[in-house]
Amino acid sequence: MIELPASALARIDRLLAGGQRRLLGLVGAPGSGKSTLAQALLDALPPGRAQVVPMDGFHLANVELRRLGRAGRKGAPDTFDSAGYVALLRRLREQREEIVYAPEFRREIEEPIAGAIAVLPQTQLVITEGNYLLLDDEGAWAGAAPLLDEIWYVDVDDGLRRERLVRRHEQFGRSRDAAIAWVENTDEPNARRIAATRSRAQHVIRIDD
Repeated sequence: MIELPASALARIDRLLAGGQRRLLGLVGAPGSGKSTLAQALLDALPPGRAQVVPMDGFHLANVELRRLGRAGRKGAPDTFDSAGYVALLRRLREQREEIVYAPEFRREIEEPIAGAIAVLPQTQLVITEGNYLLLDDEGAWAGAAPLLDEIWYVDVDDGLRRERLVRRHEQFGRSRDAAIAWVENTDEPNARRIAATRSRAQHVIRIDD
C-alpha cells in the first residue's frame, strides 16, 4: 500500500469542503498505479464517505470484441463502451435518492460484471479511475472530463510501470514472452496516447512504490 502525500489529502479536503457530491478522476497509463491510489484514498476517508467506480467496468465483453475484430488490442479506446461510461458519470452527478449500480471488471475472467458496485446517494466522493478520462478525440470520451470536478494524472517511472504490466499479465495466465509482447504491442501504444493528455489534468501525482 502506498503512503499518500499530504498534498493529496489536502486537495481531497478542499474538494469536499462544500459538503456536496464530488467526482474525482484518476487517469494514467496502464500500470501507473491508478487502482492502488484509488484504494489508498478510499482507505484514508471515513467509511461510507467515498466509493471507487473504475472505468474498466465498461470493457466490451470478449464475445463482442471478437465480433468487432478488436480482441487483439483489448484496452484500446474503442474496446470500451465510452458512451455508457459517460452516461454513468452523468447519473452519478445527478444522483438523489436511488442507488446507482456500476459494472466492475474482473481480471480473473477478463470480463465486466454488471451491477457489481453500489453507489449510495449519501456517498460524498466518487473516485473514478481509468485510462481515457482526458481523451477528447474518439467516441464519447470527450464527455467524461466535463463531468468530473477534478482530474489527477498518475505518473510513474516507465520501466517500473512496464514491469508491473508484465507481472500482471503473467499472473492472469500469459507466459512471460507473451506478456512482454502484449505490453509492447498493445499497452504501450495506449500509454503514449494517454501521456499526451497529461497537460489537461488539474494535478499530477507521482507513484513509484
